Amino acid sequence: MSEFTDYAPVADAQAAVRDLVGPVTETERLPLADADGRVLAEEIAAPRAVPHYERAAMDGYALRAEDVVDASDRSPVRLTVGDDVGAGRAVRVDTGEPVPDGADSVLVVEATERVGDELTAFESVAPGENVAPVGEDVEAGAALFAAGHRLRPADLGLLQAVGVDAVEVYRRPEVTLLPTGEELVASDPDPGQVIATNGLTVSRYVERWGGDTTVADIVPDEDDALAAALSEAVAEADVVATLGGTAVGERDRVPGVVGDLGEIRFHGVGLRPGHPVGAAAVDETPVLMLPGYPVGCLVGGMALLRPAVAAAGRLPETDPPTTEAELTRKIASEPGMRTYARVALDGNAATPTRSRGSGVLSSVTEADGWVVVPESVEGIPAGETVPVEHWDGWPPARGRDEP
Repeated sequence: MSEFTDYAPVADAQAAVRDLVGPVTETERLPLADADGRVLAEEIAAPRAVPHYERAAMDGYALRAEDVVDASDRSPVRLTVGDDVGAGRAVRVDTGEPVPDGADSVLVVEATERVGDELTAFESVAPGENVAPVGEDVEAGAALFAAGHRLRPADLGLLQAVGVDAVEVYRRPEVTLLPTGEELVASDPDPGQVIATNGLTVSRYVERWGGDTTVADIVPDEDDALAAALSEAVAEADVVATLGGTAVGERDRVPGVVGDLGEIRFHGVGLRPGHPVGAAAVDETPVLMLPGYPVGCLVGGMALLRPAVAAAGRLPETDPPTTEAELTRKIASEPGMRTYARVALDGNAATPTRSRGSGVLSSVTEADGWVVVPESVEGIPAGETVPVEHWDGWPPARGRDEP
């Protein structure tokens, strides 16, 4: 067999991947500082109100509203400034400070004039004016977040404010990447050998997508070695992705070995580049087969491994940010194939860096983004305005010292 005879539509392949993946069930308790981006495994209600005391909402003087009810520019009211509030007495307060007992409002400092302990008020205030009541931000016992919510930095701040210092979250899914190919080496390649870059590249994306990665040792194109490595990987990981050996040539041993160990759900998807991708279930573990050419591997990972990580980690599938730009040259594509074109941006102009070349990784580093051409379209002409997807920096990389 020299070529694929059929291609699964990308949407069907993505749906099949989601069906293969089971969400993680194990949880761990983390301090808030380590919980950014993690998915809650518990409902959280506010243990205390925010604020938990009546506080001044403006700089000024805490007093009784009735004492300045008739105050105006023409008829100012004089009070005494002291350490407590009572009839005709006010206390100086700054924003955020507790409102003293006996006070029911705060008169802004701009509406007053003070000489020593004498205060002249030129405006009236209503009871409760410029006073933040208890629970104005969050009431005690209020429901804050449901299980399944992915925590954001502002969420962590709110949890800290209400007195929560640790949260129960689902663990990140474990993803094992299995580079294959007897031509691959870790360094110092001889003629005919290739540095194995896919493990590093794809693992960094998986970490951004919400998974933890293990890049296994390079596996040669031998059935026994592949079967042993796959069996070990599926026993330990939530998702396994093989890298390379997925086409239909003599040395492309991965699909045959995976088929012997499990059930292949599809092999060959309408992607350009990256069409020789597949997915299978081996001992109930999803196995994605990504091509060895670096660009095809990256595109296949974005299209299929990303939703697998999201499903395993109970994470939302968010789309990358986009920029609208005008094509300077036509992007060619084949009907029925979803094409991912690399483009460089110059202002609002997008220029394709290379229309073909699944193995040319520099075409990705030269690009600023990707234009996705739908299956229903036969190319996009020059002059067309298109959304350019930004994959790099999205989502932001997490620190390597995080769990």
